[in-house]
Amino acid sequence: VEELIQGYAAIDDSPVRCPDRDAEPKMMAFIQKAKEEGDTVGGVFVVVITGCPVGLGSHTQWDLKLDGQLAQAVMSINAVKGVEVGGGFPMARKLGSTVHDEIFYRAPHPNPRAHQPRPATAGGFYRKTNNAGGIEGGISNGEPLVIRAALKPLASLRKPLQSVHLVTKEPYRAEIIRSDVCPVAVAGTIGEAMAAFVVARAFRDKFGGDSLRELRENYTQYLEYLKNW
Repeated sequence: VEELIQGYAAIDDSPVRCPDRDAEPKMMAFIQKAKEEGDTVGGVFVVVITGCPVGLGSHTQWDLKLDGQLAQAVMSINAVKGVEVGGGFPMARKLGSTVHDEIFYRAPHPNPRAHQPRPATAGGFYRKTNNAGGIEGGISNGEPLVIRAALKPLASLRKPLQSVHLVTKEPYRAEIIRSDVCPVAVAGTIGEAMAAFVVARAFRDKFGGDSLRELRENYTQYLEYLKNW
């Protein structure tokens, strides 16, 4: 997750929105080859949400679970055929002892020289891994939210596949229409927007208020409550 966050600033400079400069040319070559052959390419995009507070969502009702809402929103994007949170599908093939995020505690370290600008070292509970993708029991746990979506290759090919004529019922080649070879990069920005709507709604539901100022005050009081909890 840290690598994804660090590489986010560079993705808009990449034609395929990829922070990995070694993978980028290979991806572009694969897409170009598919284009020359009249084919299309699918792929996986990742959405990472940082700064999400603890406690968004709910475990009490199926349609209030934050991961369920995010999955529904991302799954609604055209051509998306799979959504996973955190470690996702690969965790199904592993043992529980290897995928659950262990909890640790670090005592706060106050600044012995208070007149110095150096702040105190923050302490508290933390995890070394984030296989849960920032959501446990349908509720955000303070870690970055990580959502991945699998996008199937588009069906509109310049190399048409076999079909059947609706009138004659005879074998028929599908029509050749305009097709984007690989829409994954664009779909990633849509995924970010859909996830942002869900998190904003969950934030509003938890902290309420009739104005942005009231919502901000409620959120600030909640942060103080967590410090003293």
